Amino acid sequence: MKRTSILISAIAVLALGVSVRADLSLPDVSQLSVIKQRIGLTDVKITYHRPLVNGRKIWGALVPLGEVWRAGANENTTIEFGDAVSVEGQPLAKGTYGLHMIPTADTWTVIFSKMSTAWGSYTYSQAEDALRVTVKPRPNEMEEALEYEFEDLKPESATVTLKWEKLAVPFKVAVSDDAALANIRGQMRGRAQYEWQAPNQAAQFCLTKKINLDEALKWVNLSIQNEERFENLTTKSELLKAMNKPDDAKKAWEQAIAKTTPVGLYSYGRRLQTEKRDADAMEIFKDVAKRYPETPYGHLSNARIKSAAGDFAGAADDAKKAHAAATSDAQKASIKALIDRLQAKQDINK
Repeated sequence: MKRTSILISAIAVLALGVSVRADLSLPDVSQLSVIKQRIGLTDVKITYHRPLVNGRKIWGALVPLGEVWRAGANENTTIEFGDAVSVEGQPLAKGTYGLHMIPTADTWTVIFSKMSTAWGSYTYSQAEDALRVTVKPRPNEMEEALEYEFEDLKPESATVTLKWEKLAVPFKVAVSDDAALANIRGQMRGRAQYEWQAPNQAAQFCLTKKINLDEALKWVNLSIQNEERFENLTTKSELLKAMNKPDDAKKAWEQAIAKTTPVGLYSYGRRLQTEKRDADAMEIFKDVAKRYPETPYGHLSNARIKSAAGDFAGAADDAKKAHAAATSDAQKASIKALIDRLQAKQDINK
């Protein structure tokens, strides 16, 4: 019965003169590729097809100079920004853009078009440009298949580079603190606001950047309200210090100390070292050594203080005391590695 119904339907379609196609999905010669990179908190995604050199002359032949090119193969090459960014120092709004380029012998124009669903550059219109920037191409090792790559990665920027044949075309994408803050605010409207970690992290971001300190203080207070801990009380103390409120900062620090443990205070000193705040870290290590002298962390703090002063023999002695007081195999192994470095006269703070 079912096959009969299908046959009748097919006959009816043919009788009406309707043309029916059943296209197959076949492998593309220029294969589809998607590359994604997070810059700060902003996701950047490029979707493109990868043509091959295949023995052909590319620049000035297959890709004419002075003409708009789709910067890939087949349909539009697209680039998507999860937040507003700057490209080569020029602002560009959040969104998905058709990516086109105009190559010349010395410079290239990179075009971000508001039309992102066209086929190639055949219907490109300059009136739909969101942004144009000019960049310098550079020689490159041979690339048989066109590719895009994110290079020169930094916390707030990356360079997007088109590479094909023996040429590379880079353009820099950067994100702003405002974009990151907007992203953080969005996250803080979700479940994160009910935990201690996320509000503390939001406050730490602002503290590190020295921006938006009033809102950062609200976030760290929310963190403390959710769960009072050494970590968020320390953040609050540092924020108040940055806001030129030394008395309030001292009070928050005293609350933090009341909540701490030897490992917590020592870890805080280590964190300060990663932030290149070496002088502050040494003050914390002195405090650890004073408060918890017979613990592994008290001995390790003394080792770090002496190592920073170049007293590697004295530091090694303290590290050996820490090794003897350690309570786990993993802790002993990590301390042994420090002892080896000190015996080789290497500063364990670096």
